[in-house]
Amino acid sequence: MRKKIVAGNWKMNKTIAEGLQLVDEILAGSNDDSVLKIIAPPFIHLAAVADKLKSKEGFEVAAQNCHQAAGGAFTGEVSAEMIASTGTNYVIIGHSERRTYFGETNQLLAQKVAMALANNLIPIFCLGESMEDRNANVHLETVKQQLKEGLFSLLPADFSKVIIAYEPVWAIGTGVTATTHQAQGMHNFIRSEINKKYGKDISENTIILYGGSCNAENAKELFACLDVDGGLVGGASLKANEFLAIVNSF
Repeated sequence: MRKKIVAGNWKMNKTIAEGLQLVDEILAGSNDDSVLKIIAPPFIHLAAVADKLKSKEGFEVAAQNCHQAAGGAFTGEVSAEMIASTGTNYVIIGHSERRTYFGETNQLLAQKVAMALANNLIPIFCLGESMEDRNANVHLETVKQQLKEGLFSLLPADFSKVIIAYEPVWAIGTGVTATTHQAQGMHNFIRSEINKKYGKDISENTIILYGGSCNAENAKELFACLDVDGGLVGGASLKANEFLAIVNSF
């Protein structure tokens, strides 16, 4: 049975003091260890948040990005090895904001995935189509290409470690959410493409999260979809009560 996950991506929000307070509030209100809660704060929080959560059942920490190189003269960047040294076990790779604002390509993201895995980090690999893609009815082809170029060069054993997050770009931060029909349809398509590449056992065990204006109001309906295993949450993860309401939506 696939693990249920709710991951909270704080993006570029919260000072260290504010972040630790938010973690304390989440811990105080959390009573369901059957759902894995992943907290993805900015880089400066990682060590402190990982230390606070290291002995807490049902919690993990994720970085929001990593560099594709092992190290070197890359001012302002953070390597997968550095992330792992904080006690963090997960890393978000390929978020649509990284693709859009920083020009990250599928080929570059494939390098980041490989570097994350080499440092025993579990990638949460984001993919999804723009509104232009969906309106042009090429959204399936777009996601298929992201899978092929970003992940499908991995050996089966490595691919099996990856979590996928489907985030329709047109639904991120817009307040617009994919319908359950749209979400389930794409999640099922992703799983079918994995089945073609790696076989039924791996495809049935791959965790696929939904990201895109997921909140306490729509999470229950989304999480009821057969191929939706949880959510990658943005703005709603910045308030403990909203984040926990989503966790409790299963």
